[in-house]
Amino acid sequence: MKPEEITLNVNGRTHHAALAPNVTLLTALRDLGYTDVKCGCEKGDCGACAVLLNGEAVDSCLVLAWQADGADILTAAGLGTVEQPHPLQAAFADTGAIQCGYCTPGLIISAKALLDRNPHPTEHDIREATEGNLCRCTGYGHIIEAIQAAAEKLSAGGAQ
Repeated sequence: MKPEEITLNVNGRTHHAALAPNVTLLTALRDLGYTDVKCGCEKGDCGACAVLLNGEAVDSCLVLAWQADGADILTAAGLGTVEQPHPLQAAFADTGAIQCGYCTPGLIISAKALLDRNPHPTEHDIREATEGNLCRCTGYGHIIEAIQAAAEKLSAGGAQ
């Protein structure tokens, strides 16, 4: 298959790449160095590869890179910095929602998409928004707690 030139706008940076039409967004992002986008199941079951694509949470393993040509892509690493973490990142750390950390970026992306559309989610809303994210370590209690804490902080005027 002949490579096609595409533009990927990731975390505010523009990348140009010549990719075969069958390359997934997950593969393209990992090849560009975005290792916070995890390669889990590669069939849309685990959510470890979730990114925001034009504001919508998607499993990047199910999106072909050319489908994201020119779109705005946000990974969990693009939300904040070590010095100034996004409230979701801080809440995950503060509540112990991070165990091995493999699922964390995808969960944070799913939570960000939820809080962008519903700043005051119920526990049911949170469970529903994260049902596509598989975590084998935490049992989800601390994850729900973290998302609730971040929602409260954001509602009180924390950085988005």
